[in-house]
Amino acid sequence: MPPGISTLAADIPTLSSANTGFMLICSALVMIMTPGLAFFYGGMVRVKSTLNMLMMSFISLGIVTILWVLYGFSATFGTDKGGFIGWTSDYVGLSGLGITQLWDGYTIPVYVFAVFQLMFAIITPALISGALADRVKFSAWALFVALWVTVVYFPVAHWVWGAGGWLFELGVIDFAGGTAVHINAGAAALGVILVIGKRVGFKRDPMRPHSLPLVMLGAGLLWFGWFGFNAGSWLGNDDGVGAVMFLNTQVATAAAMLAWLAYEKIRHGAFTTLGAASGAVAGLVAITPSGGAVSPLGAIAVGAIAGVLCAMAVGLKFKLGYDDSLDVVGVHLVGGVAGSLLVGLFATGGVQSDVKGLFYGGGLDQLGKQAVGVFAVLAYSLVASAVLAFLLDKTIGMRGGEDVEVSGIDQDEHAETAYDFSGAGGGAGSRKAVPAPSDTVAAAAPIKKVDA
Repeated sequence: MPPGISTLAADIPTLSSANTGFMLICSALVMIMTPGLAFFYGGMVRVKSTLNMLMMSFISLGIVTILWVLYGFSATFGTDKGGFIGWTSDYVGLSGLGITQLWDGYTIPVYVFAVFQLMFAIITPALISGALADRVKFSAWALFVALWVTVVYFPVAHWVWGAGGWLFELGVIDFAGGTAVHINAGAAALGVILVIGKRVGFKRDPMRPHSLPLVMLGAGLLWFGWFGFNAGSWLGNDDGVGAVMFLNTQVATAAAMLAWLAYEKIRHGAFTTLGAASGAVAGLVAITPSGGAVSPLGAIAVGAIAGVLCAMAVGLKFKLGYDDSLDVVGVHLVGGVAGSLLVGLFATGGVQSDVKGLFYGGGLDQLGKQAVGVFAVLAYSLVASAVLAFLLDKTIGMRGGEDVEVSGIDQDEHAETAYDFSGAGGGAGSRKAVPAPSDTVAAAAPIKKVDA
């Protein structure tokens, strides 16, 4: 995503009502992705954790919005301080801005840019929540979100997109968030689950999705909203780059879904709905950093590669013993890494910039830069997130009791149930725990055809 750029006096932009309206629509599209994510994750957990999963995404809309206005926008897009953080006093509280003041070098108001970027900040910590299903106290999660966006997201987003950010100055290409959003969230998820441990019954009890229709609904909303997420990240479409990104988003997502299903059929003997939904998300993740640098044919390659890699990666938790409940590591971390690195192979030099990848005669230079960005964000987010989780766990405690986890976190944390099976009405009066399937992509394959 391009930060503010300098202009000659004769080229000073004027407000464009078309670009402003386009960006407001894109901001709304990105906003709907967070409720879409809530449905996507909510359908993948067991019945007894459905509401908690929805709320872990939804609460981010409240917490991050307030912090973004108070200091998040300033820390992310303010004047650079040493390449690692930004700060501009006029951005604090968004109180020093004129309503028609333009974002530097663009034809949209600062307020529009701020609200568009806010939606990115909201969904990123929500992505982490899928790895922590069934076992984290809601109050601890809410505090973690506030601390994490402050310590991790705001600085990393400045590195990648802020004018003067060290990864931006290095030349790392991240059109819409492969590093700042997906690797950041996936690495954070891994860091936290290594601290808080596994769910009760991991690898022993069946933990299968309780509502695949909800999963498909959530995936559809994510796919729909992702057009705003990706195409909007060029901050206008005067030169056609946003249109290329829109097309590449569709193409890569389709390719990844088909690749995941093909892998699943070969590996497990069936085409599952959960595989289709997860494959689509893997493609969306992978094209996010790369879609402005590749051709539609390159987008097919990016999507197909990511679909297979992510399908393979989701099973690693069983082999390595980390409990990534809803495959945040397998899809977002692996997909983000794949999409970011593939820029160094498939960049054509003819879309967002003149940078070319290895397959287009550009050598290994851009691949090296992409690798630096990938592993810098991965390492920082992993370590910082683990430290935050450790501190919270040792102070207020991150997890509820084992009895709460077994009976269901919805009732204990929210005094509600997702579904009323008694016929007498939902809410706090319905206390019966209802056993149901749970949440893993690997578990979605027919049991009789899955290798032991």
